[in-house]
Amino acid sequence: MKIRKSIVSIGFFVVCFSFGQEMSENTKVDFTIAFGSCNKQNNPQPFWKEILKNNPDVFIWGGDNIYGDSDDMIKIANDYKIQNSNPDYKLLKKSIPVMATWDDHDYGKNDAGTEWKMKKQSQQLFLDFLRVEKEDSLRTQEGIYTSRVFKNSKGSIRIIVLDTRYFRSPLQKDTTGKKRYIPNTYGEGTILGEKQWFWLENELKSSTADFNIIVSSIQFLSGEHGWECWANFPTEVERLKHMITKHKVKNALILSGDRHISEFSKTELSGLAYPLIDFTSSGLTHSYTSYAGEPNQCRVGEVVSVSSFGILQFNFGVSEIIMQMRGKDNMLLQELKQVYPKN
Repeated sequence: MKIRKSIVSIGFFVVCFSFGQEMSENTKVDFTIAFGSCNKQNNPQPFWKEILKNNPDVFIWGGDNIYGDSDDMIKIANDYKIQNSNPDYKLLKKSIPVMATWDDHDYGKNDAGTEWKMKKQSQQLFLDFLRVEKEDSLRTQEGIYTSRVFKNSKGSIRIIVLDTRYFRSPLQKDTTGKKRYIPNTYGEGTILGEKQWFWLENELKSSTADFNIIVSSIQFLSGEHGWECWANFPTEVERLKHMITKHKVKNALILSGDRHISEFSKTELSGLAYPLIDFTSSGLTHSYTSYAGEPNQCRVGEVVSVSSFGILQFNFGVSEIIMQMRGKDNMLLQELKQVYPKN
């Protein structure tokens, strides 16, 4: 496959794109995160062994970890059982920690939010899937948001997993038929709900980690396509941006899924000493193969519309994240390198 690269330098930031390049066997990094979303439990799942080839330290589910779509909790439980019995996924679970958020299809209903009548029961099955202990506080908390800090001798990473379903207000349909949804009136509606917002602010302002990774099942920066995204609640978008800048959150990056495509989005925030990037990786078992283009004013690079998974490689010494979309046979489909401030 032909290799194509482009490099853009902005101040001390260096962005490099690579397409169609195989992984270097000698690549040495300090920490690696693998993540992905949109996984049909009954479909072939070719990526688990490929993910492990990248020597990840943790795997993060980005949502739609199964396709349940039912108010029958026996069916949902069985779907999770099918996924947990996949031999290659079982190998991954034995090898590294697994963290997860959910999206609509594992939540139980397409595009559902706070109105979903089975959300409490669905939460317990989700936690069963992750083997969360019965006495864990997540069992009594409303919503599945959580965080964890990973440390080694080189540095630390805080992974903050959001719940964009349990508290989310109803979406506003586009009556013109041009899009599925349009943004709510500014000031109306919520994605995270006040309890989760309070928790998130404490997580961000108290974090001393070298990098802060925020996991959202839906896209944060890409908001013109008319599907589910943060942009349907413009007040919530501004609230998170303000929170990151207000508390001078160190080296924050957003991971998202949902869309059956993979792409990088980036924006500059006033008062923030680095660009905010949203890395979308979707999907693990199926993708938007008929993709023919859509607007995204924040996009950098190209949209990848074949099945893929995401890799983040951290180099603490130079404060760099290498973000990769990888596909069949661990082929590198696209890469974005970002150098962040050290202090």
